[in-house]
Amino acid sequence: MKKNLFSATLTMLCTVAMLLAATLKAQAQTPAEWKAMKGDVIMYMTNDMGRNGYYDQKPIAELMGHMGETLGPKCVLAVGDIHHFNGVASVNDPLWTTNYEQIYSHPELMLNWFPVLGNHEYRGNTQAVLDYGTVSRRWVMPSRYYTKVITSKGTSVRVVFIDTTPLIDRYRTDSITYPDAHKQNMQAQLNWLDNTLKTAREDWVIVVGHHPIYAHTPKDESERTDMQKRVLPILKRYHNVAIYACGHIHNFQHIKMPADDIDYVVNSSSSLARPVQAVQGTVFCSPADGFSVISATKEQLNMYMIDKDGKAIHTISRRK
Repeated sequence: MKKNLFSATLTMLCTVAMLLAATLKAQAQTPAEWKAMKGDVIMYMTNDMGRNGYYDQKPIAELMGHMGETLGPKCVLAVGDIHHFNGVASVNDPLWTTNYEQIYSHPELMLNWFPVLGNHEYRGNTQAVLDYGTVSRRWVMPSRYYTKVITSKGTSVRVVFIDTTPLIDRYRTDSITYPDAHKQNMQAQLNWLDNTLKTAREDWVIVVGHHPIYAHTPKDESERTDMQKRVLPILKRYHNVAIYACGHIHNFQHIKMPADDIDYVVNSSSSLARPVQAVQGTVFCSPADGFSVISATKEQLNMYMIDKDGKAIHTISRRK
C-alpha cells in the first residue's frame, strides 16, 4: 500500500514538473521571435550584475549569449555595479574572474564591453576598472565618461556614457566610503556632456549612466534631485536625446514625463531584482530581473526589456 502511494505521489510530482517546464518553455520567446527584434544596430545593456554567478546572474549571462546567436549584438553597455559590493582592489582582483570572465564566457559575448562606474565601483579602486582594458581586450573604457558611435548598414547611434556617482552630493561628501568621488571635476564632466550633445548629429542619441533621473526607489531622493538639477537641463537642451537609460534600482521602469520628449529607462539587475511600483510618469514597471536589447534603424529605435526567460516584457519605441 505504502509502495503504491509513493509511486503515485512520485508520478504526480513528475507530471507537475513536466507541465511546469512546458509552461515555462511556452512563455519564453524563441529564436524566431528574437529575430523580429533585429535592426541595423543591435546592442545589449546590462548592469548591477556582480554576484559571482549567484541568484540569476549566470543563467541571464547564458541567455544573453544564446540570444546573441540570433541577434548578433555589436557591443554590450555595462552600466555600473559590475562588482558588488566594494568594487575591485586592482586589475588582478579575483572578482574579475568570478564576477565577469567566468560568467560572460559565451562565444557571442566576446565583443566590446563599454562600461561606466557605479556607486559600488566607487567603494574600491576606480582606476583599476578603467585599467582592466590592459588585461581584457573586450573591456573598453577609455575614460570615466566618454562617447562611442556605433554604425551599421547606414544607421548611426551615438551612446554617451556619463559618470554619475561624482555628480551626486551624498557620494562626494562621504570620502570614507567613496574615496574617489570628491576627487572628480564635476563641472568639467557637465561641460563635456553639453558640448558632446551640442555637436551630435547621429540618427539616434542615447545617454547612459548608473543613477536614475526619475524612478521609484527607496534610495535617497537627493540622488534623483541632484541628477535632475545637474544633468537633466543638458539632456533637454538640444532636443536630440531619445533615451536616458540607467541601472542602480534593480528593476525595470519606463517613465515619460509631461512636456518632455526623453524616455527615461531603468534597466533591471542582471542577477537580483527588487520590488517596484508606479510613480508619476510610469509607463511600465516590473520586478523581473534581466537585461535589455537596443535595436536601431534610421527610422526606428527600440529598447526591449528582456526577463530571465528570454521574453520581451516591454518595448520602448521611438520613430523619426
